[in-house]
Amino acid sequence: MAKTSKGKDQTALKKKATAAAAQRGNKKKKRGSIKEYFKGVKLEMKKVVWPTKKELGSFTAVVLATCAAFALVFWAVDTGVLAAIKAVCF
Repeated sequence: MAKTSKGKDQTALKKKATAAAAQRGNKKKKRGSIKEYFKGVKLEMKKVVWPTKKELGSFTAVVLATCAAFALVFWAVDTGVLAAIKAVCF
């Protein structure tokens, strides 16, 4: 019976995972210097895809609208609970 492409993908992934695990086991843990750390940070920051001004503006608007909506919901719930407590206790 022939393997499907999904089976091939899974087999390849298992082989890669096994090889990576073996490699980690063989490596001694080295303590990196601060210079190495910042080199790594610089490399990772080059991979970041930054938003455009238009995207940033729209994302900011969505965040502010969401915060305002949640604030209103929490205020309404808090006011309702307070009114219920006053009605029962006083």
